[in-house]
Amino acid sequence: PCVRLRISLSLSIYPSPGCQLLGTTVMPSFSQEGQINLGGEFSLHEKPGATSKSFWQQNTTAFNIEFRLAQTMVFAIEEINNRTDILPGVTLGYKIYDTCASVTFSVQSAMALMNGYEEMLTDTSCSRPAAVKAIIGESGSTNTIAIAASVGLFQIPVISHFATCACLSDRKEYPTFFRTIPSDYYQSRALAQLVKHFGWTWVGAVRSDSDYGNNGMATFVEAAKQEGICIEYSVKFHRTEPEKLLKVVELIKRGTAKVVVAFVALLEMNSLLEQLTVQNITGLQLIGTEGWITASSLVRPSSYRILGGSIGFAVTGTKINGLKEFVLKLHPSNHPNNSDVKDFWEAAFQCSVTKETSSNYKTPCTGSESLTELKNQYTDESEIRITNNVYKAVYAVAYSLHSQLECMPQKGCAKNLQTEPWQVLDALKKVNFTLRTGERVFFDGNGDPAAKYEVVNWQLGPNGAVEFKAVGYYDATLPPVFRGFMCSCATQKPTSVCSESCPSGTRKAVRRGKPVCCYDCVPCAEGEINSNDCIPCDLEYWSNEKRDRCVLKTVEFLSFEEVMGIVLVIFSLFGTCLTVLVAVVFLAHKNTPIVRANNSELSFLLLFSLTLCFLCSLTFIGRPSQWSCMLRHTAFGVTFVLCISCVLGKTIVVLMAFRATLPGSNVMKWFGPPQQRLTVLAFTLIQVLICVLWLTFSPPFPNKNMKYYKDKVILECDVGSAVGFWAVLGYIGLLSLMCFVLAFLARKLPDNFNEAKFITFSMLIFCAVWITFIPAYVSSPGKFTVAVEIFAILASSFGLLFCIFVPKCYIVLLKPELNSRKHVMGKMPKKSL
Repeated sequence: PCVRLRISLSLSIYPSPGCQLLGTTVMPSFSQEGQINLGGEFSLHEKPGATSKSFWQQNTTAFNIEFRLAQTMVFAIEEINNRTDILPGVTLGYKIYDTCASVTFSVQSAMALMNGYEEMLTDTSCSRPAAVKAIIGESGSTNTIAIAASVGLFQIPVISHFATCACLSDRKEYPTFFRTIPSDYYQSRALAQLVKHFGWTWVGAVRSDSDYGNNGMATFVEAAKQEGICIEYSVKFHRTEPEKLLKVVELIKRGTAKVVVAFVALLEMNSLLEQLTVQNITGLQLIGTEGWITASSLVRPSSYRILGGSIGFAVTGTKINGLKEFVLKLHPSNHPNNSDVKDFWEAAFQCSVTKETSSNYKTPCTGSESLTELKNQYTDESEIRITNNVYKAVYAVAYSLHSQLECMPQKGCAKNLQTEPWQVLDALKKVNFTLRTGERVFFDGNGDPAAKYEVVNWQLGPNGAVEFKAVGYYDATLPPVFRGFMCSCATQKPTSVCSESCPSGTRKAVRRGKPVCCYDCVPCAEGEINSNDCIPCDLEYWSNEKRDRCVLKTVEFLSFEEVMGIVLVIFSLFGTCLTVLVAVVFLAHKNTPIVRANNSELSFLLLFSLTLCFLCSLTFIGRPSQWSCMLRHTAFGVTFVLCISCVLGKTIVVLMAFRATLPGSNVMKWFGPPQQRLTVLAFTLIQVLICVLWLTFSPPFPNKNMKYYKDKVILECDVGSAVGFWAVLGYIGLLSLMCFVLAFLARKLPDNFNEAKFITFSMLIFCAVWITFIPAYVSSPGKFTVAVEIFAILASSFGLLFCIFVPKCYIVLLKPELNSRKHVMGKMPKKSL
C-alpha cells in the first residue's frame, strides 16, 4: 500500500559531526544495484493510502499501465546490460519508486534518488555523489514539474515519458528536463487544426485541473481563436472533486456544441466517462489527447455509445521484441518482500497472496495463476505507445553515458565510471541514435523530441470489437502544407456550429455579446456579393439576383430597336419626307407669284437645311462611338445655323423689300441674291469655326456614365469641352433671337401675305423649345437626355417647316386663285359691305 510514515527525530543542541537523517528512509519499489544507477518514478498506486482492493474497485487502469511502465524500464536496463555494443563492461542499476500520484511523494522520492537515504544510515559524510545519474519519470506533468524543479539545481537530468505540459520546455525554469513524448505546444495546435479540418467552429472544452490540462487547454484556446473556432465553454475538474465534475457534466448536457475537446488525463477521463454514462449523454463528438484516446481501459460495454467515433492524437509506438515475455514472467515468488507486486497480483487475480488477516481478499491464491490468462493493459501487447517512450528514455541515458565514458563496442570504456550527473546532462543534449526498432531518438534545444502523432479514431472492427484505428498523421517537423490530416473515419461526422452557414447573398452579422461564430445572416446590399463577407462588385459589374456572383451591368443607350428609338426615327423620317414633299411642291410652282415673292432661292436652301436637321437627329440614336459623338453634335450645330441663317436672310429680305417700296429707297441693290448667299455663308462659317476649335481641343467622346443608376451603365456621348458645347448652342440661340426680333418688327407690314408674321411664329416656337430644352437636358437621366435633345431638334424643325411653308402650300395647292401677283401685292378690290 502507498502509506509512508515520516518520523521526526529530535537533535541534540550539541553539534554532532557529519550529517544525520531526519525522518524514515524511503525505500524503492524495485531496485538493483549497478555500477551506474538510474532512478525511476511511477504512480503504481492511485493515491496515498490506497490499498490493493480499494484501488482495484476505483481504478485499475493506472495500476496496470504504470506497473507495465516500471517493468519496461527494468527490461530496457537488463537488455542494455546484456549488450556489448552499448556500455560494454558497465552494469546499469535502477531504483524505481512509487509516487502514488502525489506531488509530495514525487518530491520525496526524488530526494531519495538524489541523496540515497538508505546509504546515509551508515554514512556520515555530507559530500557524497548523487545516488543516480538520471531520473526516468514521471507520467503526470504536475508531478514531473515538482521533480524537475527539485533536482534541477543539482544538475540531475530528468527524462519523462508522458509529461506533455508545454511549460516544461522552458529551459530557464527546467534546465535539466528532457522527454520522449512531444510537447503539448504542438498537440494543442494540432487539435485546433484538426477541429478546423472537419469544419467544426463551435466546440466545448473540458480539461483536467492540473498543469497538463490547464496549460494544454490554454494553448488550444489560443490556437483555436487563430483558426476561427469559438469555444462555447471551457471548464475544468479534478478526479478528487466529484461536485465540480457533476457541474461540468451538467454544462456539457445543456450546451449546444456537439463537439467536445477533452484535454484530460486518463484518471479524469474515467470519472468523466462514468458520469456521462450514468446520465446517458450521447451524440457528442469527443476530441481526445494522447492521455486517453488509446486507453483500452475505457473500452467497456456501455462506453462506445459515448466515445464511439472519438478522434484525437496518439504518440507513435512500435513493438519491442522480448518485452511481452518479460512482463508476463512477473510473479510474487520472485519478489517475496515487495508489497507493490503483492498488491498488483492480488488486484489482478482477486485473491490473497499471504495468509495474513490484513489482506483485502479472503480467497487465497493457488500459486498457479499466470499473467498470460489476463487481458488488461498490463498484458495488452498493443499498449506500446507510452511503453515505447520509457524504452527510449532509458536508451537515451545509456547512449549519453556511452558517449561520456568514451566507450568502444566490445572494448570497454576509457573513462572512470565515477561520472557526474551534469556530465550526463551535457551528453544528453547531444545524443542522437537509432534504436533497433528503426526509430531515431534526439532532443531539440528545449529537451523535446520531434513532434509526431498518429490521428486515431474509435471504430468498430469486423468482429464488433472497438479498434483504435490510425486514420491519419501529423508531423510538426514538416512544412505546414505537408503536416496533413487524412481521415477514413467510419462514423458520421456531426455538425457543430453556433450558427449555420449563411446562404448565398447574405453576410454574417455578429450578435452582440456573443463569440464571432454566433451570427445572424443579413442580406448583402445591392451591388455586393458574399464570399466570406459581402464585397462590392467592380465598377462595371453588379450583383445577380442571388447576390452570389458579379455580372456585367446592363449597358443602356438609345437604340434603334427599342420603342422610343423607333418612334423618334419615324418622326425624323416623316419630317424629312414632308420637307422633301414641300420642296417638290415649291419646285413645281417655282414660277408662281407666291413662291417667287418669298425668295425662292432662300426657301429651297431652307428646305435643304431642314432636311439635314431632320436627318441629323438620326445620328443621336444608336451605340455611341468616337465618330458618332463628334458627328452628332457638329452636324446638329452646323445644320441648325444654316437653317436659322436662311430664315434670318428671308427676314432681312422682307424688311429690305418694304424699305425698297418707299420713295427714294435704294436698299435692295445692297441686299440682293449675292449678298443673301454671302450672309448665309458667313453665319454658317462662324459655326463651322466654333465646331473645328471644339473638335480640335476637346471633342466629344463616348463615356460610360454610372452615376444615375447603380445597376446600369449609361453609354452616352460626353460633350468634352462644355465651353465648346454651349458656344454652339449659344450661337444658335443668338441667331434665333436676332431673327425673332427682326421678324417681330416686320410682322405688320402691309402685305396680303406677310412672311415676317409666320417667321415670328416659327422663331417663337423655336426659342420656346430650346429654352425648355436646357433644364430638361440637364435633369434627364441616361438615354432620356438623348431623347430630349432629339425631341428639341424635331420640334423646332417641324415648327419652322409648318409656320413658314404650310401657309404657302395651302395657297398653292388649295387656294390657287390667291396665288396671283395682284393678291400678293395687295391690289385686289375690297368687298362691298
